[in-house]
Amino acid sequence: MNEDSSLPYAEVIGDPIAQSKSPLIHGFWLEQLGLEARYVARRVASEDLADYISERRGDSSWRGCNITMPLKQDVIPLLDEIEPQAKAIGAVNTVYRGEGGTLIGANTDAEGFLEPLRDKLAADHLFRMARIIGNGGAARAIITALSQHNFTLVLAARNQGKSRKLLKELVPDGEHYAAPLSHFAQETHFEFDDREGCLDLVINASPLGMRGQPELAFDWSHAPPGSIAYDIVTDPIETKFLSNAKSAGFAAIGGLSMLIGQAATAFEKFFGEAPPRDLDHQLMEKLSA
Repeated sequence: MNEDSSLPYAEVIGDPIAQSKSPLIHGFWLEQLGLEARYVARRVASEDLADYISERRGDSSWRGCNITMPLKQDVIPLLDEIEPQAKAIGAVNTVYRGEGGTLIGANTDAEGFLEPLRDKLAADHLFRMARIIGNGGAARAIITALSQHNFTLVLAARNQGKSRKLLKELVPDGEHYAAPLSHFAQETHFEFDDREGCLDLVINASPLGMRGQPELAFDWSHAPPGSIAYDIVTDPIETKFLSNAKSAGFAAIGGLSMLIGQAATAFEKFFGEAPPRDLDHQLMEKLSA
């Protein structure tokens, strides 16, 4: 592909940014579709964000950017419009151009997270419960997404007060619970009610288990029968959290599913074409290499 700097382009920004898999994903789709465009990673620190947005406003080749931590909330006051879902979540992970060159903030994390669960969510359930580990930026999107699908939520983190505050902010009208992370580390002999007709999720929305981070201490005796384990960590692809879940007999969803799902929505906003999702298996292989 021609790397002419005048080509339409989009970026992923954050600090740090070298670990991002977004250039590989978007680059793969651009190549498969034969689009003359670029997608690159750019390190942008919090103190440089306002200047970055100002510069990109005047660049007619710039189609937008994906945003990673720690910029997902800082970018909001710098934009012209925020989509309703991003407002509800309180964070933006995608900026794209609207009519007249306006800059619009979106959040594709929620949609990406839900994508591998769509078949399950299409079914009727007597009760839906999700145990969510972590109360950071990713958890905001997951809490919002699941509350919109009638889940009762248990939010577990080291800082129980922050969890309560987050639940009160995002889902004030629901009956949800904050729990200490340590509660799930030790074996339990709790006898679960009949889970026939129920949908139970156990989600790692924290950095625990990521390469270079401590492991997530979660004992799978806390998961009701038939639960689905979902880890949003993408490095390593198979975390100890997921491998332990599989060993305990639970179905498992890895972080690449969410990563590709959220990227697909952003790609269409940037380049005006849907990515070739029939090639997801090839993309998964590239990301796993």
